[in-house]
Amino acid sequence: MRVMVIVKATKDSEAGVLPSTELLTEMGRFNEELVKAGVLLSAEGLRASSHGVRVRFGGGKSTVIDGPFTETKELIAGFWLWQVKSIEEAFEADDFGENLTPELRAQQLERRARLAAKT
Repeated sequence: MRVMVIVKATKDSEAGVLPSTELLTEMGRFNEELVKAGVLLSAEGLRASSHGVRVRFGGGKSTVIDGPFTETKELIAGFWLWQVKSIEEAFEADDFGENLTPELRAQQLERRARLAAKT
């Protein structure tokens, strides 16, 4: 199973503000763990939407729309592509350390139960 982990764009990423050295170091460590685990297929940052286009298809034709795009909540700043055996393998609660609050942990358990019910 391939899983795409999406990094959402922010006002800073859209403005071209690069991640801090600290954040890049953390991401590098995380990526190295993914490589050692044998799941990382790709990890890429993307340029701001001002450098991109959207392509719409319909009515037998395609339309190209130049960026930038105003709604950053719908934009992607980067992604990871992982090869895993299951969604559970991709996202373990312990992966998130202290950042996984009791509320978020409960949401994760609920999501897992829903996924398990579908299979």
